[in-house]
Amino acid sequence: MKIVVLAGGRSTERNVSISSGYRITNALRQKGQQATFIDLFLGYNLEGKTVDQVFDDANTSKDLKISDAILTDADINKLRTDGSTQLFGPNVLAICKAADIVFLALHGGDGENGKVQATLDLNNVKYTGSGPLASGMTMNKVFSKEIMLYHGIQTAAFKEFKRNQPGEHKVPFDFPVVVKPTSGGSSVGTHIAHNQEELESGIADVFRFDNSAIVEEFTPGREFSLGVVNGHAFSAIEIKVHSGWYDFKHKFQAGYTDFITPPKDLDEDVHQAMKDVSLQTMDVLGLQNYGRIDFFANDKGVWVIEANNLPGMTPLSLLPQEAEADGVEYGDLVMDIINGKLKLYEDGMTEAGIMTATSAK
Repeated sequence: MKIVVLAGGRSTERNVSISSGYRITNALRQKGQQATFIDLFLGYNLEGKTVDQVFDDANTSKDLKISDAILTDADINKLRTDGSTQLFGPNVLAICKAADIVFLALHGGDGENGKVQATLDLNNVKYTGSGPLASGMTMNKVFSKEIMLYHGIQTAAFKEFKRNQPGEHKVPFDFPVVVKPTSGGSSVGTHIAHNQEELESGIADVFRFDNSAIVEEFTPGREFSLGVVNGHAFSAIEIKVHSGWYDFKHKFQAGYTDFITPPKDLDEDVHQAMKDVSLQTMDVLGLQNYGRIDFFANDKGVWVIEANNLPGMTPLSLLPQEAEADGVEYGDLVMDIINGKLKLYEDGMTEAGIMTATSAK
């Protein structure tokens, strides 16, 4: 198959996305696919090539290291030589249209909030993962938590604060609290606040990345994550940081965190509850094809932290580790994701059970 692996983009998680994209592309090439890496924002200079000839080149590097520096819009804009800040770079859409399917290796911001998915839908381009509606709802922690609570899924109490909201930010629960951008990932802009001063500082930092902050009641317990691919829930993975908490550095720099899968000393009933809740969360949010659900577990049960509609696929990412522990090698996992989504297109049903022009043609 001709496969575009779409990564990079304009997100604060740009470097994580590129790492996922390189690894996916190289795995697909090893599986005999005509896969090519395309940076959503930077695009591709054809330099006399036809669009079809792009697929002859993997267009990747094996030397990328994920920096723990947070990229700003200004940092990313400087990478574009034509001065444009539009999300789709030169020739991106044309190359995607020539592919049999696009593997979305995007993370955060415009990669996961449904904008790219909507653009591809409007251009009859097949792609992995969920559609625009489910992506947008899942990316917004307020929307997704409200949906989960409506369906009886246990998640931490929360309050949302908007930019320029006057006065001190008061929360209806005790400290410590967790402060996050409402739409973001990889713990960028996330803080644990132990008092009002730290809360105000954390919210101010969130507004560097988002117009809305979500403040959650702190949930103690063991931390887990559980991936779902094509309706199958893998074994959970336990996350044990050496010190502090599971922030950006602990997620993407080696040596700071231990990942244990299958988890040890975990009651099988609790493990099964995580699997059941993962499938339920995917269902109520309308997520398709694959995703990952993050949890805390304590003596009051399992608590969903959040859902991820495009989980990371880097060397330290959780979903590939879970799959490998269950006997699914990385390349097979990537192909399972692609074939699972193609099956949904073949069945004529995509987001919310609605037939699209892509699936109908």
